[in-house]
Amino acid sequence: MLKFISFGSGSSGNCYFLYTETDGILIDSGIGVRMLKKYFHDYGLRLQNIHNILVTHDHADHVKSVGSLSSDLNVPVYATREVHRGIDNNYCVRRKIQPINVHRIEKGDTFCLGDFTITPFDVPHDSSDNVGYRIECQGVVFCLMTDAGHVTEEMKGYIKEANYLVLEANHDEEMLIGGPYPQYLKERVQSDKGHLSNKACAIALAENASQELRHVWLCHLSQENNHPELARKTVEFILGSYGIVAGKDFKLDVLKRKTPSDIFDLV
Repeated sequence: MLKFISFGSGSSGNCYFLYTETDGILIDSGIGVRMLKKYFHDYGLRLQNIHNILVTHDHADHVKSVGSLSSDLNVPVYATREVHRGIDNNYCVRRKIQPINVHRIEKGDTFCLGDFTITPFDVPHDSSDNVGYRIECQGVVFCLMTDAGHVTEEMKGYIKEANYLVLEANHDEEMLIGGPYPQYLKERVQSDKGHLSNKACAIALAENASQELRHVWLCHLSQENNHPELARKTVEFILGSYGIVAGKDFKLDVLKRKTPSDIFDLV
């Protein structure tokens, strides 16, 4: 059975685990190795269950422990050439990925890792590069899209294919405008290479979710410019205006910034 856990989702650190009885993929490694060890222990898992690491982009909250984890476990790390270069140049990544574990991928090129068939695709963000992942396993399609300035036509296509979807709902537009960020940072977040608002996330879901979509997780919420219940209610309200009932047509959950989620069965 395919399972999913979020170990953290936000600017303090992002890390997601997708696994079966025999295989496991970590998506991003933005929380400390010591904390990750604790979480795995708490869930009755072993770090050795991580057979490969996928990286979305090179910002510290997604990669700060990737070199340490990869080296300690001798685990391959898959990312685009630009993301690998960005990791090498990121001072927050104190231990770099060993050359033997550096694996470069290309957007649009599907590849297989154990139980998983993976397609990386472009997600617009102001990092060196950024990808989302479509991951198929046991007939189930899981997609993750985070740190997205806007929703592209390609992203819409992957939303339509997803049975399970992790999608960014970073900020409430009014909270951002009236919040404490300096103007240049507000403009960065709102740009087409910034972050998705609750509203933009909801519209993308409402206009592209298929009847095969079973569960959506809202991810990467801002601590200063959002709130879990506000994100949920905004998305539910906009979905409702399209005749879609969250909890009935598909499940909707909000991933916590600093604490692990439940273990979700993807069936």
